[in-house]
Amino acid sequence: MELLDALNHFCPCNEQEETDKKQILSLLASGQDLYTRDNPVAHLTASSWVVSPDRKQVLLVYHNLYRSWSWMGGHADGDRDLCQVALRETREESGLEDLTLVSPEIFSLESLTVDGHEKRGNYISSHLHLNVTYLLEADPSQPIRVKPDENSGVAWFPVEEVAGKVSEPWMMQRIYSKLMEKVTACGK
Repeated sequence: MELLDALNHFCPCNEQEETDKKQILSLLASGQDLYTRDNPVAHLTASSWVVSPDRKQVLLVYHNLYRSWSWMGGHADGDRDLCQVALRETREESGLEDLTLVSPEIFSLESLTVDGHEKRGNYISSHLHLNVTYLLEADPSQPIRVKPDENSGVAWFPVEEVAGKVSEPWMMQRIYSKLMEKVTACGK
């Protein structure tokens, strides 16, 4: 499904998703190139929320840039299939090979601010990540590994321990809590 169609069919679960959906649709309608990092103000990203089959565990990576346990994901970098971006980034960042896409539909939407930072010796100005999240499932017994240029840890955590691992309060309160609630609501 084309991103515009998927966004139009996406049903927001709260005010954050509703507001962010409007912003993302507006920016897409502007005709700007949002699929590459050439747009210094905003670009599309895709993330995954990876859960165990019993929905009792979440896979997180310790993100070097944000110094926090977080979800996996990355830039579209020209790829218009954001679901494939989320799958690719999850494999790259975690080492997981066998992933199940719970649904091809968008699981969550976020417009995320990224503070200015250094990356590979270059300064990257503050900008927005127009993020689409997909729900993935994986077996926790699969081998996992770090991707040293992006993360320094990969681990499964019981859902009830996630809040104690994340050191970004806004992400925990607004995004990760929402994702855990949505997983519970959609069941198996």
